[in-house]
Amino acid sequence: MFSSHGPSVRELAVQGLSSVERGYDLLAPKFDHTPFRTPDRMLDAVEETLAQHEGTFGAGLDVCCGTGAGIGMLRRLCRDRVTGVDLSAGMLAEAGRTHTGDGRVDFVRADARALPPELAGSYDLAVSFGAFGHFLPSERPALFSGVRSALREGGVFAFPIGAPIPPSSPVWWAVTGFDAAMRVRNAVWRPPFVMYYRTFPLSGVRADLRAAGFTVETVPLEHFGRQAGGAPRWRLVLARRL
Repeated sequence: MFSSHGPSVRELAVQGLSSVERGYDLLAPKFDHTPFRTPDRMLDAVEETLAQHEGTFGAGLDVCCGTGAGIGMLRRLCRDRVTGVDLSAGMLAEAGRTHTGDGRVDFVRADARALPPELAGSYDLAVSFGAFGHFLPSERPALFSGVRSALREGGVFAFPIGAPIPPSSPVWWAVTGFDAAMRVRNAVWRPPFVMYYRTFPLSGVRADLRAAGFTVETVPLEHFGRQAGGAPRWRLVLARRL
């Protein structure tokens, strides 16, 4: 599952018993050698779909950017400033090393639920990859409102979302078991480490986005094919600021 350059089981255990921020600070130097990094295949699919559906943008924002996997994609899609925001100083340090010397790119350490006021109304496109499991459903309104405030009128918040996993799939049992284990961990250990796989359903996400002041549409990511019934395995959510 992990390359020889990735974290050891002991390192993962220490990280899992830390807070989200501290855990990612510890994981940062080896993060790109784990399956947790957004795959290039997903980044390419989102980039191609956005380019075909929307064209190019002015300034771009990567929410919960981690080590900066999505920054290159934003640089190609956006003509102006590109900003990565993350809570973990360690992850931002890795991102900064990867994109050092690029005058169009900057990084800001901030909680995505409370983006700094200086980012308000500055961006035409915001994206996020693989981070929503770190937010409880009750935190989505603050997260979405913050992203909306960072966008200019008509700006787009784009992110991929997978189809529901059927209970007949072994993956369903794996992620359900993981979520159950995390709930037990957080009930008996402090600080909590919020990371769940089944707390971001499209129906609830769509309702919260609309309540935050977005219109919402989805576009199939055809790169990942379709399920037996014809539904896409992955969709790209396009939430546009009113």
